[in-house]
Amino acid sequence: MINKCSFTGYAITSPSAWSSPKLIECDAVPFGKHEIDVKIRYCGVCASDLLTARAGAGNDGWRETIYPVIPGHEIVGKIVRIGGLVDTSKFQIGQLVGVGVLSATCGSCRLCHSNRENYCPDLVETYNSKYPDGSRSYGGYANYKRCHRDFVFPIPPVLPPEHAAPMLCAGLTVFSPLRTAGVGPGKRVGVVGIGGLGHVAVLFASAMGAEVTAISHSPRKQAGAAKMGATGFIVITNEVEWAEQNKNSLDLIISTAFANNMPLEKYLQLLDVGGQFALVGVGEQNLPEVPPGILVGANKSIVGSMIGSSRQMRDMLEFVAEKNIRAWIEILPMKDAGEALRRLSQGDCSYRFVLKADI
Repeated sequence: MINKCSFTGYAITSPSAWSSPKLIECDAVPFGKHEIDVKIRYCGVCASDLLTARAGAGNDGWRETIYPVIPGHEIVGKIVRIGGLVDTSKFQIGQLVGVGVLSATCGSCRLCHSNRENYCPDLVETYNSKYPDGSRSYGGYANYKRCHRDFVFPIPPVLPPEHAAPMLCAGLTVFSPLRTAGVGPGKRVGVVGIGGLGHVAVLFASAMGAEVTAISHSPRKQAGAAKMGATGFIVITNEVEWAEQNKNSLDLIISTAFANNMPLEKYLQLLDVGGQFALVGVGEQNLPEVPPGILVGANKSIVGSMIGSSRQMRDMLEFVAEKNIRAWIEILPMKDAGEALRRLSQGDCSYRFVLKADI
C-alpha cells in the first residue's frame, strides 16, 4: 500500500538534457474512486518518448514538453491499490496489468470521475499532460503509475511482462489499421520501416495470414524480416526503379517511417486499385506533396491511425497470446534510460528497448 502521493522516476529536465534523465520525486494525482496504482516492472521505450524529451517549446506540430517530464507509456506491472469504484471482478491486488495510451475513439469520454468535475480521461495522456486540478501526469520510467481504470488492461498469463510492454503502444498502433482494413488471408500488406513499430507490423500481418512485404532502405534488414514472416522485400534505392518493378503489388501499406523527403508518390505506386496507405509513424516534419491524380485515378487513399481503441487493445492482447507473438526486444535497466534514448536517436536498436524497473 502506498501511504503518500509521490512516486519516483527518471525525468528529463530540459531539452538540452534529453539523454540524461535524473531521478526525481514527483507528486501523483490525488487518488480517486476510479484510480488504480501499479507497481511498475517494465516499460517500453517509444520514439514519442524521444521526441517529447527533446521537443522543448515544440516543433513542427510536436507539442510543447512540460519539464521535468517522466516519459514512458508502455507500462507493465502489478496492481497495488484500487479505487472504490473499480470493478474487482476485472482487477485485483497483485494482478499483472498493462497501462497503455489510447486514441480518442476509445469511448472513455463518456465516463467521468465523480470526484473531479468535467474530467475526461481521454484528455489526460500517460505523461506530459495535466489533469483539470493542475496535477501532472508522469510516465513509466518510474516505480509506480497511477491512472484511470479505463487505461489499465489485464495481461494474458502466457505473455511474459517484458514482451507485453511493447504491445501497449507499438502493438496497438499497428494492430488498429491492420484490423480496420480487415487484413487476413489473401491480403497483400507492405510495411515501410522495419524498426520498433514496423517489425511488430510484420509479425502481426504475417500471423493474420497476409502476404507481407517489408520495405526498407537497409538490405541488412531482409534476413530479419524473413524470420518475422515477410515473404517479400523491397529495398529503396536511387539506383533501381523499385516502385515501377513492384507497381500495383499491395493492397495496404503500413508506414511506420517518416520524413519530409519520404518517397510518398512511389509508395502510392505500389498500391493496387483501391489500395490504402496508412500512416502510423509521426515525425517532426510535414508530408511531401503528391499529385492528386495518383489517388483519384485508382481510388487510392491516404489515412492516418493514432494508437487504437480500448476494445482493440483487448483484442490485440488476446491475439498476441493466441498466436504466441513476441516482439524483438533488448532489455536495459531503467537507470540506463538515457542510453536507450541516445541509441534510439541513432537507430541503434533491434528492435525495441524495454526498461526493467530498478527503483
